[in-house]
Amino acid sequence: MTLFRQTLRFTSPRLPFICGRCRTYSAQAGAVERVISAFRSVSGDEGVSVGSAVREQHGRDESVHRCRPPDVVVFPRSVEEVSALAKICHHHQLPMIPFGTGTGLEGGVGALKGGVCFSLRRMDQVLDLHQEDFDVTVEPGVTRKGLNSYLRDTGLWFPVDPGADASLCGMAATSASGTNAVRYGTMRENVLNLEVVLADGTVLHTAGKGRRPRKTSASYNLTNLFVGSEGTLGIITKVTLRLYGIPESMVSAVCSFPSVQSAVDSTVQILQAGVAIARIEFLDDVMINACNRFNNLSYEVTPTPFLEFHGSSKSMQEQVSITEEITRDNGGSDFAWAEDEETRGRLWKARHDAWYAALALRPGCKAYSTDVCVPISRLPQIIVETKEDLIRNNITGPIAGHVGDGNFHCLIVLDPNDPDEVQRVHSFTERLARRALAMDGTCTGEHGIGLEKRALLREEVGPLAIEVMLGLKATPGKVL
Repeated sequence: MTLFRQTLRFTSPRLPFICGRCRTYSAQAGAVERVISAFRSVSGDEGVSVGSAVREQHGRDESVHRCRPPDVVVFPRSVEEVSALAKICHHHQLPMIPFGTGTGLEGGVGALKGGVCFSLRRMDQVLDLHQEDFDVTVEPGVTRKGLNSYLRDTGLWFPVDPGADASLCGMAATSASGTNAVRYGTMRENVLNLEVVLADGTVLHTAGKGRRPRKTSASYNLTNLFVGSEGTLGIITKVTLRLYGIPESMVSAVCSFPSVQSAVDSTVQILQAGVAIARIEFLDDVMINACNRFNNLSYEVTPTPFLEFHGSSKSMQEQVSITEEITRDNGGSDFAWAEDEETRGRLWKARHDAWYAALALRPGCKAYSTDVCVPISRLPQIIVETKEDLIRNNITGPIAGHVGDGNFHCLIVLDPNDPDEVQRVHSFTERLARRALAMDGTCTGEHGIGLEKRALLREEVGPLAIEVMLGLKATPGKVL
């Protein structure tokens, strides 16, 4: 991101919408050669790679952006190794790029100026579980599915679910959320403490070493400063997370509507009625058709919310009753229920496979997912206008959204070799983001700024906020 100085992560000016191998800068070959032996003295021969296949793997995520891979990949096994490697990079002024599982959608792991990728997968331990306090500390190689598998017999779970089996530290770095955010919040609400290696190798504990209170009013909230920083302020090497009790009962449902307006109106009214719903997702007709074809399902091809209720049997009866009444008043169909774990799993797998279902609409093409978020009351208007924009410009862009918190995605499928289509999609994404900003929203609710939305960030927060970020980025060594 151009707004950040070359301290932890060096970046280039604004890139084209789709870049094959970006013509950007590389770290000086001589500097890299000089530090290879120093890296090996820290992480061993097996902990350092300059192989092209490994470098290519760590130079991309699941976005359309295909930028230059790093000059070298290191595989630290501890925070001490991360710190030692960072000190070497800092001394030689080499860019550093943290890498978790590579499931991002905005090109954030691309080594735009070469440098050193820190692949953190070998740091994969669950370090401290406090069942009675509902918290756990994990390393960056632990994924959300891995953690919930570890917790399986404790009666606890971590509910933040972005769909991909992402690294939990990576999820903190991007302030990830997902289908459960309407009930349990995003990563920002669920991170209690972070261990972060800063650009010069200093190790910072954002809430104090070993501390894990449920709340604090002690000075600056450094934890939330690093949550969502996308690897630009430091390398997250530990995260302490809130956990939750597994609900007594879970039940899911699907309901079809005659129009986008009626489906989203129903969603807003359910939330306004105070129903403590756990998930409320929206798929438009194009998306539900793609999911049907990809997963061999037979849902009606109309705007469709997927819902899930958590709680006791008694509380869920009331939630379901209110929700059914609201959906009927808005022209919705009867609910198709999924009560047992296998059926619910199949339903939500269809939702989580939306990316691949969209890709299957145009075999051989590429998918680009962009997201925005607006106040819930503006959601019907922005989705209706966005659908009209897609149709008017002949763009394949099924919509799927976490509409319970005003966030939705366009999963655009395009031919990257068609310059006209690429330009139409690029223009559409800018219109969509500015439409959200005009409705008092944000240009990204989940994916982050990455490569594509840097100019939009300046429009969203203003030049003064950018200057403050620059000042924070330029702070050397310790934060205080």
